[in-house]
Amino acid sequence: FRFLLSEKLNIAPSSCHGWIIGEHGDSSVAVWSGVNVAGVTLSNVKPDIGEKTDDEHWEQDIHRKVVESAYEIIKLKGYTSWAIGLSVAKIVQSIMANSRNVFALSTNVNGIHGIHDDVYLSLPVVLGSNGITHVVKQNLNKHEVEQFHKSCQALLNVQNGLVI
Repeated sequence: FRFLLSEKLNIAPSSCHGWIIGEHGDSSVAVWSGVNVAGVTLSNVKPDIGEKTDDEHWEQDIHRKVVESAYEIIKLKGYTSWAIGLSVAKIVQSIMANSRNVFALSTNVNGIHGIHDDVYLSLPVVLGSNGITHVVKQNLNKHEVEQFHKSCQALLNVQNGLVI
């Protein structure tokens, strides 16, 4: 996500900050209201960023590419290995070193952003030697909350369809 943001903005990926939350895939949610560069929130500069009225098509150009990238890698290689391995290594390092880094990890979202079900979705969390210490509460706009609820419902449908 940060890499694609950086390409569109023509700046280094390390200078772009943004999150994708929810389910990992088609119903994931790009938190456009929180995307920033040097503390400047892009939605303050471009209020309709990520919305259907966005004439620069940020949602299609960036978020869609993030979602489709895993499918593209699987199509070309047959699997996704390196990115997952690197992510796991960073997660383990944060736990072992108690560095309390913030990661988007699956956690129970009951009570967050108006969700009232026991379902696990990715949200920014602080991770240390005791595991997840707390969820970083993002200020989502109305559209993002609606998308998050749709992501939750998509995963709940799968969860409720499991026969155990």
